Amino acid sequence: MTRSERRNQPAIGYRSQGFMGVSMSGRILNLLLWAGVAYFCCMAVAHFFGIKVPILFVYYDTPYYAYQDKIISFAVVAYICLFASAARSGEVLFALVAIWVTVLGLCAVNVSDALQTVLSGKSTLPYWLQTAAIAAYALCLTIFARQPRSLSAH
Repeated sequence: MTRSERRNQPAIGYRSQGFMGVSMSGRILNLLLWAGVAYFCCMAVAHFFGIKVPILFVYYDTPYYAYQDKIISFAVVAYICLFASAARSGEVLFALVAIWVTVLGLCAVNVSDALQTVLSGKSTLPYWLQTAAIAAYALCLTIFARQPRSLSAH
C-alpha cells in the first residue's frame, strides 16, 4: 500500500502522527477518545469513593457493597488505558469492541430479572437513558472511526 493510499484509510487500525495533516473527522475522533478517557477517569473516581451520581454510576440508586465499587473503579482503569492508547495510536478497533460490548451488557442488565428484583417495581427508564447515552457515544466513535483520518495528498 502506498503512502497516499494509507492516508485515506479509515482510522480503525491506522496510525496517525500528531494533528499535522489530520482531517477534521480524525480530530473529532481523537477528541471523542480523549473525552472517553476523561469520562472513565471520573467514573473510576466516583466508584472508588462511592459518589453515586447518574451517568458516572449507571445503577446509581440500587443497593451495592463498597468493595464491589472499588473493584469496578480498578477495572475502569483498563478502559482509561484502552481509550488513551486508541487516541494516541489511532488503533480504535479494540476501544470500539469494548464500548459496544459494554452497551450490550448494560442492555442485558436492564432487562434482567435480577435488576427487576432489586428495583421492586421501579422504572428502568433512568438506566435505559444512560445506556442510550453511552450507545450514542459508541455510535459517534464508530462513525468517525470509519472516516479517513488523514488529509489526502491531492
